[in-house]
Amino acid sequence: MKCPFCGADDTQVIDSRVNDLGDSIRRRRRCSTCEKRFTTYESADLHMSQVVKQNGTREEFSRDKLRLSFTRALHKRPVPTEYVDQAIEDIVQKILAKGEREISSRELGEAVMHELRHLDKVAYIRFASIYRSFEDVEDFNDAIRDLKKPVTKLMRRRSDPPKPEKE
Repeated sequence: MKCPFCGADDTQVIDSRVNDLGDSIRRRRRCSTCEKRFTTYESADLHMSQVVKQNGTREEFSRDKLRLSFTRALHKRPVPTEYVDQAIEDIVQKILAKGEREISSRELGEAVMHELRHLDKVAYIRFASIYRSFEDVEDFNDAIRDLKKPVTKLMRRRSDPPKPEKE
């Protein structure tokens, strides 16, 4: 690491600490030439996949757009923010774990539906009605029938959130 003060190549790490979240390391360094100290931060450089839309265009994955999808579907529903945050994090981790450069918008939409199914049934129907372009009442009935089917063990998450209490 070059010294930001004199530009020398020889710097030494004199202290390293992991931050509270455990996702970065703070390092105190000292320049061997000018003896000045400075701080650097080290964290993983993760690149999210590009989202390939149905019309073939590509755009950067956006956690904000993902959150907006959840927010719209869960509008006025009794689901704690922590559950939404965890669902978003689960989706992001699955994308990162795949390690692919691209993900289809369809696959991303299915992942959102999977998470909504566990969070809130009404939100699931709301999202599905737009995502799958429902055209009549029968489409809603099909989605409701699908909700009544038991969730298989493969689909069920290890830490499904408890159902919110009704007031």
